[in-house]
Amino acid sequence: MGKNGLKKEIGLLAALATVIGTVIGAGVFFKPTAVFTASGAPGLGLIAWILGGIVTIAGGLTAAEVSAAIPKTGGMLAYLEEAYGDMWSYLLGWAQTLIYFPANVAALAIIFGTQAASLLGLSDSWIVIIGILVAVFLFLMNSLGAKTGAAIQTVSTICKLIPLFLIIIVGLATGNGGTARLFPISVASHPIGTSLGSALVATMFAYDGWINVGAIAGEMKNPGKDLPKAIVGGLSLVMAVYLLINVAYLFVLPASALAATKTPAAAVANIIFGRLGGQIVTIGILISVFGTINGYTLTGMRIPYAMAVENKLPFSKWLAKLSPKSQVPVNSGILLLVISILFIFSGKFDQLTDLLIFVIWIFYTMTFFAVFVLRKKQPDLYRPYRVPLYPIVPIIAILGGLYIVLNTLFTQPMNAGIGLIVTLIGLPVYLSRKSKFVKVNDDEK
Repeated sequence: MGKNGLKKEIGLLAALATVIGTVIGAGVFFKPTAVFTASGAPGLGLIAWILGGIVTIAGGLTAAEVSAAIPKTGGMLAYLEEAYGDMWSYLLGWAQTLIYFPANVAALAIIFGTQAASLLGLSDSWIVIIGILVAVFLFLMNSLGAKTGAAIQTVSTICKLIPLFLIIIVGLATGNGGTARLFPISVASHPIGTSLGSALVATMFAYDGWINVGAIAGEMKNPGKDLPKAIVGGLSLVMAVYLLINVAYLFVLPASALAATKTPAAAVANIIFGRLGGQIVTIGILISVFGTINGYTLTGMRIPYAMAVENKLPFSKWLAKLSPKSQVPVNSGILLLVISILFIFSGKFDQLTDLLIFVIWIFYTMTFFAVFVLRKKQPDLYRPYRVPLYPIVPIIAILGGLYIVLNTLFTQPMNAGIGLIVTLIGLPVYLSRKSKFVKVNDDEK
């Protein structure tokens, strides 16, 4: 532990749970609608889920080399600074602090509030109240220490997999659609090129969040050995779960029915479990979203803290303070909580998330390319893990990232433009504070 004290107490199981718990959230329950609407056919939809998993695993395998070689608190902030300089690192941290983490917490909190109000028979006026309460509760739990937040993540991840596996097992065993509903691959009304592209982008929302485990590398017991295992192992399990549950969906309902409902998991559960199906899936969604909010809270508060200890943000002295008892960056967590609550009241969560997905994938792709940059700039850097099948796997990750960025740029130019503007607002702040930056070694953070 450094002299200011981030405790190294997170092991492989907790890191693995953070990857799985952050990725598996609302997407597994809601994204099949968007995927099968875009694909128009069950086969093409399943292909999109597979390709999304392949791109994500390739990205995980690639980013794991950088993560293990640079096991510093801040995750991508540290990777980009090492490869490209502090400007790109700063812009990423700015976007993550102002939008990415708080907007995700807010959107997920609203989903939690919506599902909880429905389960308890409450009016819609309770949605915002419940959303704020769950965001505050998880902030308080994570303020008790990294070990507490990691424990919540581990328990919620195990619990959230139970309803998923129930749907998979019972759906495959009792669904009367059989393999007939896995075909055709495509339909004439949905050209394969554009349809597959839109469906693939939809799956990437469901796969998002895995890279954030790198933000807790500074608090892991053995990051060089455990971080790559957590990323690759976690993503492999996520891909298997996503593919199996979508096959189970198709065994029960045709793709057209899944595309027509906003809650495909609940619709399937109502058929295979009877009248209690909706309640069972709602509880599963609540547990899943709860764990995902915890994952974003656990990792998110480390981002402004990592920047503040180097005096990169306004009010850095306050943001860099650790709780004397738990040695957790509580003040940075308060900042993200306040922004999250404002987003909950704004009602524009989906738009904020859509904007940032475009921006964050720019930085993801830069992280993948950093493998090439660092191997050239620092050939002697200790790498406890090296990406397999180099350079094929990194190239797959980079091409996948470029496709997502360019697809959004051409299909949603307004959203892409706004996302870039919001991120680039951080540039004048960076220039005004650059002379005040203080370099701090990671073991002193």
